[in-house]
Amino acid sequence: MQPPLLPAETLQRVLRRARMDGIGVLILATFFALSSAALGDFPGAVVWLLVAGAGAIELHGAVLVQGVEIRGLNWLVASQLLFLVVVLTYCAQRLTHYDPAVMHEALTEDMKASLREANYPEEDFLRTVYLSTYAAMAGAAFLYKTGLALYFHRRRAAVTSALGVD
Repeated sequence: MQPPLLPAETLQRVLRRARMDGIGVLILATFFALSSAALGDFPGAVVWLLVAGAGAIELHGAVLVQGVEIRGLNWLVASQLLFLVVVLTYCAQRLTHYDPAVMHEALTEDMKASLREANYPEEDFLRTVYLSTYAAMAGAAFLYKTGLALYFHRRRAAVTSALGVD
C-alpha cells in the first residue's frame, strides 16, 4: 500500500491537471466555436464559446492557487460545473429537437446502399446515430467533469496545507 502523497506533491498534481485540462478545453472549444461560426451555426458557436470560458476560468483558478490564494480551488470546481451545465443543456436541447434534414445531408450513396442491403430504414439509423451521439457526449461530460470537480474539491485540505494558509 502506498503512503499518502505529501501536500506539496498534491498541490503540484492539482496545478498540472488544472493547467492541462484548462488549456485543452480552451483550445478545443475555441476550434469548435470557430468551426461552428464558419458553418453558420450561431447557437453552436455560442455554446462552444461558453465552454471555452469554462477553460479560461479553470486556468484562472490555477493561477490563483499558484499565487497562494486558496479561493482558486473554488474557481477550479466552478469551471467544471459551468462546463457541465453548458454541455448538458446543449445536449438536452439537441436531444429534444431532432432535425432529420441535417442528418440526411451527411449520408453518402454508399451508406444508403449499405442501409438498404441491411434492410435498415434510413430514418431509424439517422435517429439512432443522432441520439446516441448526443447521449454519449452528455454522459462523457458528466462523468469526466463531475470526477474532476470532485478531484479538486477533495484535495482542498492538502492544497491548503501546502500553501500554508488556513
